[in-house]
Amino acid sequence: MGKQEDFVLRALEERDVRFVRLWFTDVLGFLKSVAVAPAELEGAFSEGIGFDGSAIEGFARVYEADMLAKPDPSTFQILPWRSGDGPSTARMFCDIVMPDGSPSYADPRYVLKRTLGRAAEMGFTFYTHPEIEFYLFKDTPQPGAEPVPVDRSGYFDHTAQSMGADFRREAITMLESMGISVEFSHHEGGPGQQEIDLRYADALSTADNIMTFRTVIREVALSQDIWATFMPKPFTGHPGSGMHTHVSLFEGDRNAFFEAGAEYQLSKTGRQFIAGVLTHAAEITCITNQWVNSYKRLIGGGEAPSYICWGHNNRSAMVRVPMYKPNKGQSTRIELRTIDAACNPYLAFAVTLAAGLKGIEEGYDLPREAEDDVWSLTERERKSLGIQPLPKSLYDAIGIAESSELLAETLGEHVFDFFLRNKRSEWDDYRGQVSVHERDLMLPVI
Repeated sequence: MGKQEDFVLRALEERDVRFVRLWFTDVLGFLKSVAVAPAELEGAFSEGIGFDGSAIEGFARVYEADMLAKPDPSTFQILPWRSGDGPSTARMFCDIVMPDGSPSYADPRYVLKRTLGRAAEMGFTFYTHPEIEFYLFKDTPQPGAEPVPVDRSGYFDHTAQSMGADFRREAITMLESMGISVEFSHHEGGPGQQEIDLRYADALSTADNIMTFRTVIREVALSQDIWATFMPKPFTGHPGSGMHTHVSLFEGDRNAFFEAGAEYQLSKTGRQFIAGVLTHAAEITCITNQWVNSYKRLIGGGEAPSYICWGHNNRSAMVRVPMYKPNKGQSTRIELRTIDAACNPYLAFAVTLAAGLKGIEEGYDLPREAEDDVWSLTERERKSLGIQPLPKSLYDAIGIAESSELLAETLGEHVFDFFLRNKRSEWDDYRGQVSVHERDLMLPVI
């Protein structure tokens, strides 16, 4: 038993923890949980907790169903919403293993760990910093009814007795009590739309934090009798919710993206990383934007990108190089603006990193930057500049992903096959539905 396991077992007694929730994530990014009594935890650390993998989306077929969840003691935290004056409840994230102790290839956390291992072999650590947007509604959404936002405020608005401000304060207090540092929070552009930015961390910690974040946001919303959603585009006429993600590679304590005196202080490694992300952008979009609704955001204009290009402080570009802060070489980074918060963060970070590493390994050349608002250009102008569109629908994204060697290699055969099969099924269900738009358009005249 290691030091971290000993710390957890001591903490269980000192904090009067009666239940420990073991968390893991299915292939689609939904959180799974099993509660164990503290007395069972020592065995869980050494042997894992058995469960039926065939009952979890994408984990196993019936004849290979036995799996084990092994808690990661470094992720131990008390759940503040489950811990009042009485006994406490804690949680730990798990790694999923097979009965022989080998990692499960269906575990999204392992997919990311494997890709981080490749980066480490090249001497890199991968850091990420997400800006997470979401909407708050007054009530639980009802089928067929348009949801009602909690306010009518706009971007950065400060209003007296604002429900959004009260919500953000309570959510941030809860996140920080769980060791998740928040950098900024504010009202976003849509009515009832909020943004909370998590502080930079290594990609595995950030992915764990995003899963925790989504749970905390929903718990706080329910405690205030409102509803939170990370749906990428809940309204036709208001902005979608993204998860702009700042990324960088470090070599030890040195930012590998920084080069003093280079254009935008961006190193050759940084430029090749961007080139990799752009080259493979269409292939990985199926993972970073995995829902039918994700593409309503990507074709909607505004802050969401629709085209594969990069630019310095260009918010219409898919990849943005933020303004360099003098004497802050460590902060040199790139911002990927496609990802939405409804993705599976383990898989989204894994494919983004894999694309960037491919650019470094193969020495990709960075194309010319897009200096104009890409939205304002004509189709002919975009073509002359070599600016290609992102997939316009989940159907398009699946078609491109199916022939992607990078995706198959990064996700592994099992996750790759299941994910695309599931997405094809989602598209088939969607295209068979008759929409309100169709009825409104056609019934009065045809």
